[in-house]
Amino acid sequence: MTDFDRYGPDVLASARAANAARVIPTVDAAPGVVVELASRGTTPGFVGAVVRVERGTVELEDRHGARRIFPLGVGFLVDGVLVVLRAPTAVAPRAGLLRTASGSVAPTESRARVARASRIFVEGRHDAELVEKVWGADLRVEGVVVEYLEGIDHLAEVLREVRPGPERRIGVLVDHLVPDSKESRIAEAVADPDVLVVGHPFVDVWQAVKPARLGLDVWPVIPRQINGQPVEWKHGICAALGWPHDDQADIAAAWQRILATVRDFRDLEPAVLGRVEELIDFTTHNPV
Repeated sequence: MTDFDRYGPDVLASARAANAARVIPTVDAAPGVVVELASRGTTPGFVGAVVRVERGTVELEDRHGARRIFPLGVGFLVDGVLVVLRAPTAVAPRAGLLRTASGSVAPTESRARVARASRIFVEGRHDAELVEKVWGADLRVEGVVVEYLEGIDHLAEVLREVRPGPERRIGVLVDHLVPDSKESRIAEAVADPDVLVVGHPFVDVWQAVKPARLGLDVWPVIPRQINGQPVEWKHGICAALGWPHDDQADIAAAWQRILATVRDFRDLEPAVLGRVEELIDFTTHNPV
């Protein structure tokens, strides 16, 4: 006796099997990843870079600076491929020695040391935030505090207040420290055995981040003036990249967007890496 299906064949069975076999890849919504909201009918989807992930949602920013928030999950395209977008997952520690973002071997105990009298000064908040992101763990272990000057012009005054000495060594990181610049003259004026002033050649610490992290081949070149009017470098950069730049809030948001692309020391230019390492060595080792 043969089996008889009185209901007839399931005409959707083959389609269900095909869909079951189709695996939609999962992608972490890491800062800077460009995704597209899958279009519906004739309405094009929103395209933007991931700015942040919070409480099950992702915030995207398009090339015009417009931002929108969407729920994580299905319905996104990355490089034209349908994906499931999820919050970034923590990376499991690899076997062997653990390392900090600066590439140093991480200590087995993470307790911070009592702050030393020695310290490192940087020019501004953005410099301080970059140093903290890459070298923060190392500096806490060594007990070195990073402070910012709000401009190199205040350096001599700050040093008079701090009063450097063998037990209070001061390191200073300066932007655009090149021959015959204002910065080089200030560095020469504060020369002292217990003060080390080093710098990088970039106009601003933004350029310490490798341009490839922002999808660029090189950082845009910003003229000092346009039509006889001075151009503030950060505003010029934002304008060249098509980012909002009307006020200081826009500039702050641009820096956070740049900083979010920095994962560890490999995302920074060697001209900056060496100088910060030099300052850490100077402020943590007593002179012979």
